[in-house]
Amino acid sequence: MHGPASSGWLLVALCAATGAYCLLRMRSSVEEQRRAAGGEALMGFGMAAMAVPAAVFTPPSWAWPLYTAVFGAAAVRALWAARTSTRHLHHLVGAGAMVYMAVVMAASPGHHGGTGVPAVTGALLLYFAGYVLLSGVRLIPVLMPVTAGGGTVGWGDRPELARACRLSMGIAMVTMLLTL
Repeated sequence: MHGPASSGWLLVALCAATGAYCLLRMRSSVEEQRRAAGGEALMGFGMAAMAVPAAVFTPPSWAWPLYTAVFGAAAVRALWAARTSTRHLHHLVGAGAMVYMAVVMAASPGHHGGTGVPAVTGALLLYFAGYVLLSGVRLIPVLMPVTAGGGTVGWGDRPELARACRLSMGIAMVTMLLTL
């Protein structure tokens, strides 16, 4: 993405840390959480790679079609999963946004500046800004979960951390769309 290098590196760190935590969440005993965490880890690491400041590293020309293919496949998977649960629609929008950003970056001259379609960028910005606000509100009143034996839940099953993870990725997506 394009913007000041220091904010770019902060975005890379945030997305990579979020992706790493999502990998830890994949150890959950709940199958649905493991599945969601895998998609969110892909999103976090993909966003981290895409956010590396252009002044430091310009991806090779084959990288953008690769991003498009990977996140296109993630979008198809989310669409398939959305047949049974609307929770996957957010993953569909997120993967679609990543495909859109990869296409815009591939089409930009020299990959040094995006010129996305203002209507699509604006719609995605509105969606993710709303998502961030809603996620922030949902994060506030979380009670500490306990297991059937009375102990606390492990790192992979902590709903407040999963929500904070999703919130940080939403903020990162807004930032990336603004710099597109």
